[in-house]
Amino acid sequence: MIVTDFLVEYFQDILDYNFTANVEEEFDVVAEGKLEWQKMLANFYGPFHTQVVKTTGEAQRESGERDLGIDPVSGKKVIARIGRFGPMIQIGHQDDEEKPRFASVPSGKSISTITFDEAMELFALPRKVGTYKDQEISAAIGRFGPYIKRGTTFISIPRGSEFDVFSITLDQAVVLVDAKIEQLNNRNISAFDYEGKKIEVLRGQYGPFIKFNGSNFKIPKSGKDATDLTLEDCITIIGPKALATEADKPKKKAAKTKTKKTTKKREK
Repeated sequence: MIVTDFLVEYFQDILDYNFTANVEEEFDVVAEGKLEWQKMLANFYGPFHTQVVKTTGEAQRESGERDLGIDPVSGKKVIARIGRFGPMIQIGHQDDEEKPRFASVPSGKSISTITFDEAMELFALPRKVGTYKDQEISAAIGRFGPYIKRGTTFISIPRGSEFDVFSITLDQAVVLVDAKIEQLNNRNISAFDYEGKKIEVLRGQYGPFIKFNGSNFKIPKSGKDATDLTLEDCITIIGPKALATEADKPKKKAAKTKTKKTTKKREK
């Protein structure tokens, strides 16, 4: 909506419905050989380029900024706007001595309609949901949407599900945790030891793959099934270059230090 409003304001002629119709007619004339396409494009890009240059110099970056009210605790302004990673709520200003606080606007909410109460509710996150198997579960909203966290494991809350980041219960969270644990357990197909390092055959989002030394390697479709791969098969797929240990890799030559003599010559 913000982008569309910006284009309508600064490029009204191009976004006009008649513009598309006129271009289509000119294409037909070009196809009939009655108009040179170079001339047609020049007639469009000349004025368009001028408008782009003018807009770049005059227009300010659009953020869709909208004042929601004042934070009762800090006394600072609460703003809804577009940030680097999408729509967000901000308490405070960049020029303040204390850094502003930020919260991502969840899916289904819009900076143009979100209320002050809904915005302030976002700053109550992360909220403690409970403890499961001696580890705390919390709920929050991140760059990629709402999630729960147990220990070091992050689990997305499915979009359109009955679970809500502000009201999800411990029993509901446990369902997601157990599903994630089962997924991780089923992810492992096999593992091998190669010169003290682990080679793993795993199931991924886009199919099985091999993981070695922090890198992933695609399993050829024309080869064996992932469950039948041997250590030798994995070594062949990974290749000698990736298998090389740090000791086998060629050492980088140390940079030569400049002598005082050389430095003095250059100064002269």
